[in-house]
Amino acid sequence: MLENFREAFDGIRSHKLRSALTMLGIIIGIASIIAISSTILGTNEQIKENLIGAGNNAVEIRLYQGDYPFETAYQTVPDYVPILDESILEEVNGIAEIEAASVFFRRDAYNVIWYGGIGMNQGTVYGVDQNYLSVYGYVIRGGRDFLPADFSEFRKVALIDKNVSETLFSGENPIGKTIDLSGEPYTVVGEFTQSKEFEPVISSIDDYYTYTDNSGGKVLIPMSTWPVVFNYDEPISLVVRASGTDAMTTAGRSASELLNSKFTTTGDVLYKSEDLLEQARQLQELSGSTNRQLIWIASISLLVGGIGVMNIMLVSVTERTPEIGLKKALGARKRKISFQFLTEAGVLTCIGGILGVLAGIGLAFLVSRLSQVPIFISWYIIAATIVFSFVIGLFFGAIPAVKASNLNPIEALRRE
Repeated sequence: MLENFREAFDGIRSHKLRSALTMLGIIIGIASIIAISSTILGTNEQIKENLIGAGNNAVEIRLYQGDYPFETAYQTVPDYVPILDESILEEVNGIAEIEAASVFFRRDAYNVIWYGGIGMNQGTVYGVDQNYLSVYGYVIRGGRDFLPADFSEFRKVALIDKNVSETLFSGENPIGKTIDLSGEPYTVVGEFTQSKEFEPVISSIDDYYTYTDNSGGKVLIPMSTWPVVFNYDEPISLVVRASGTDAMTTAGRSASELLNSKFTTTGDVLYKSEDLLEQARQLQELSGSTNRQLIWIASISLLVGGIGVMNIMLVSVTERTPEIGLKKALGARKRKISFQFLTEAGVLTCIGGILGVLAGIGLAFLVSRLSQVPIFISWYIIAATIVFSFVIGLFFGAIPAVKASNLNPIEALRRE
C-alpha cells in the first residue's frame, strides 16, 4: 500500500502542470462549498443570537388565545383560567430542562409611562418577583436591585432599562427620580441591562418587526404592587431559564403543559411558550434554502473536476501501458494494478481537496470582510469535504483502473 502511495506522489511530481490543472476543478468546487457553508452557518448563528440574545436561554410562557397573546387590558379572562401564584414555581423548577424560573405580570404600556411631560409611546411594564432579573440574565448597571422589603412593604419602586432611561431622562441620572405609571408615582431605584451586551442586527423591515418586541423599553415593579397600577387577579406569566439553548423548546413546552394542567376545563385560551428557538430555525431554513441551492451549483464543478481526473487517468493508463504489461507478465494481479491507479486518483483529488479547503477558508474570510456577513468555520465540514474529494477520486478513477487491470500483458508489452 505504501508503495502505491509513493508511486502516486511520484506521478504527480513528474507531471506537475498536468496534475495542477486536473486538480483545478476539485479545488474550485471544494473552495466554493467551504465558503458557502461557512456563510450559511455564520448566518444561522447570527439569526439565533438575534432572536435569543446573549445566551440567557430564557423562555416566556404566557396566556394565548389561539395564536395570539391574550391582552388582559382589552379582554376578559375566561372563568376556567386559574389564578396562579408563586407557589407554581416549586413544580416548574422540578422540570429537568429548567434551571430557574420566575413569575411575572406583563402589560404593554402605550402612554402609560411618564416623567414630567415626557411619555413613552411604546414600552412594557412588568410586575416581577425577586428571581426575574437572574432568570433573564439581567444585571444592575446603576442604583440597586429590588429588596425583600420592597415586596413585603408594597413599596412603589421601579427598575428601568436603558431605552426608558434615554427616552425619559435624556442622559440625566434616573436614580431617585419619580416616574408616573397610570397616575401612580414610582421611584426609580435602579437601571438594569443584559449581563452580556447584545444588539440585534436589523437590516430590513422584516428584521425590525421580528426583533422590535425585544428592543422596547421595560419598567419593572414589584409584583406585590401590581394591583395598585393595574388589576387584581390577573393571570400570571412565567419565564424559565433552560439548561441550554437547544433545550429551550422542550423547557417551554413542558412548563406550558404544567400550567395548562391546572385548568378545570379547556378552551381556546391556553398557556403557550414563546418558542424563539423554533422561530430561529424557521428563519434559518428560509435563508438556508437558497444557499443550499448554491452548494448544489458549486458541486457541479466537482463533477467537472472528477471527469477531468478520469480523463487524465485514462491518459496515464495509455502512457504506462508497457509498464502495466511488464507488471502483469511478472505476476501482478488485476486487483493490485487497479488499486494502484485508484490510489493515484484518490491522492490527486485529496490534495485538490486540501488546497480547496484552504482556498475556501480564505474566500470565506474575504466575503465576510467585504459584505459584513458573519462566518462560522466547521471542522466537521472540512473533514467531510476532504474525505469526499478522496471518494470522488476513487469513483472517477474506477474506469481507468479497471481498464488498466484488464490489459492483455502480451499486447501491452508489444507496445514498448
